[in-house]
Amino acid sequence: METHNQKPYYAAGLAAFIIWGFIPFPLKALAEYPSGQILYFRVAFSVGLLLLISLLFRRKQLLATLTQVKNSRAREKRLFILFTFLGGVLLTTNWLSFIYVVNRIDIQTGSFSYLLCPILTAVLGFLLLKEKLRVNQWLAIGLSALSCALIGSGEITSLLFSLLIALSYAFYLITQRLMKAYDKIVLLKLQLILAFAFIGPFYTFFTGGNARLDAHFFMHVGLLSAVFTVLPLFLNLFALKELTSGTIGILMYINPIINFLMAFLYFGEQTTSTKVAAYILIFISVIIYNINLKGRKKRGDGLVIPPVGTTAVVK
Repeated sequence: METHNQKPYYAAGLAAFIIWGFIPFPLKALAEYPSGQILYFRVAFSVGLLLLISLLFRRKQLLATLTQVKNSRAREKRLFILFTFLGGVLLTTNWLSFIYVVNRIDIQTGSFSYLLCPILTAVLGFLLLKEKLRVNQWLAIGLSALSCALIGSGEITSLLFSLLIALSYAFYLITQRLMKAYDKIVLLKLQLILAFAFIGPFYTFFTGGNARLDAHFFMHVGLLSAVFTVLPLFLNLFALKELTSGTIGILMYINPIINFLMAFLYFGEQTTSTKVAAYILIFISVIIYNINLKGRKKRGDGLVIPPVGTTAVVK
């Protein structure tokens, strides 16, 4: 239970995940525009906002990170460049695939991927970082695999896109874990600048030559960048100053739950009995995975997995 002094941090964390939960609204409002065009301007607007905030309020952190990299050993510099580059590639892949899935397939597929993401991250942490997993977490992994098999038996395309979104984000989180010594907002700016550089030369390809720029587009992509990307990112960062990773880890599931409710109740999406069984299994696996949070707090890994095309913040 949070203390009285932690209430503002708890409120900030709660607000961040609720905001991310409603991200299908601006994405659906942009459904008639090419996914690559949405991604291009979302990244451009987010980079601009983050640079402005850094110059006005976080100049000290920016200079400190640059000095930290400059004074590091040659091997550490190479790893910094490598993982920053990989982070940019993975973010680009994740954001583009999520935008495409929400607007061209369905919200359910995007939500399912972010329920899978924490469990896939745990598997990658075990394989790549030699992190230990408890028995209940292995059971959750098994149930998640069964859930994927059910989805794949019905719609292999939905499963493949869910795995693409989840794996690109899980690998991104692993690169962030390896760069935990650096300021995460500075890293995010660098990664988004790289993402902008990646997609810039392929803008015409991504838009299919059908780019259309008008007031409606810029209003909603501005909303997507400012309210659904940068604002919840800073709320989440503020929450992490006091809340445990276990608390944030529970709050993060608010987002895909809101996504699922919106998909069925507001956007009128349909589903099948097989998918319902898969969704129930993945929800059960999430509950089982988070049993015994005390163990996670003691590890203090600080891993937080913000959903739906956002970015991760690692203490």
